[in-house]
Amino acid sequence: MVNIRSLDPSASPLDYFGSELRRLREEAGLNQPQLGKIVYCTGSLIGQIETAKKVPTRRFSEQLDAALMTGGLFSRLVGLVLKSQLPTWFQPYAEMEAKATYISTYQSQLVYGLLQTAEYAGAVLSVENPGRLDEMVAARMERQRILEREHPPVLCVVLDEAVLCREIGGAEVMRNQLAHLLSFRHHPWVQVQVLPFEVGQHPGLLGSFNLLRFEDDPDIFYTESYDSGHMTANSQVIREVSVSYARLQASALSREDSAALIERVMKERYGHQPGPAVA
Repeated sequence: MVNIRSLDPSASPLDYFGSELRRLREEAGLNQPQLGKIVYCTGSLIGQIETAKKVPTRRFSEQLDAALMTGGLFSRLVGLVLKSQLPTWFQPYAEMEAKATYISTYQSQLVYGLLQTAEYAGAVLSVENPGRLDEMVAARMERQRILEREHPPVLCVVLDEAVLCREIGGAEVMRNQLAHLLSFRHHPWVQVQVLPFEVGQHPGLLGSFNLLRFEDDPDIFYTESYDSGHMTANSQVIREVSVSYARLQASALSREDSAALIERVMKERYGHQPGPAVA
């Protein structure tokens, strides 16, 4: 049989996923090609996942649960697997982001990760992670699941107008990304505002930053450098940054005017007149 190397289930979430898949597949009396046929993939892919050589997707995990009648085991495990694919320095922030009840972010260069399309994310991540692109994109899409929860966080996003004009991944990718931003136009818990060029100097000139608020824990301020993230709950920093963010929101276009600008940039720069945005 191919792909039968032993795994240490405690080595990583990916190894644990693979060992559980092998154990439950064998208990079901199936070989790799047989299970692959049931879940519409190759036996080789089953083997690669069982030996932790490939990262499973959420769709694949859901299909495994249905095929092996595991009561949602793999659907639960895949969240841990995908989170483990995030850069090590970013994982602490992702954990706090998932717990936050209120997220405020100013972005000077790129669309915030929770609002990126898979294609846009792929174009961004391909700059530094060409060999692990699929895994990194899947991990970023997994982060976005917090917006689909029964009680999602409130998300306030201020984007510099430069974010709309910086062509990432080509015109089609940008059209789809801006259309995705427009889809939040009437979302009850997501607010997107654009800080126009005409504002000139503003409190965000030092770069992008995030503020996280929680039910019972102190607020957190987060910034990134090239290959690291910095979080602090220092009360004076939180106070100063909160005032800066309020000023950014006050200087930014309204939600409605921001949507109009996004729509105009989509048409003029990327050659598309969108239809009505989906709420």
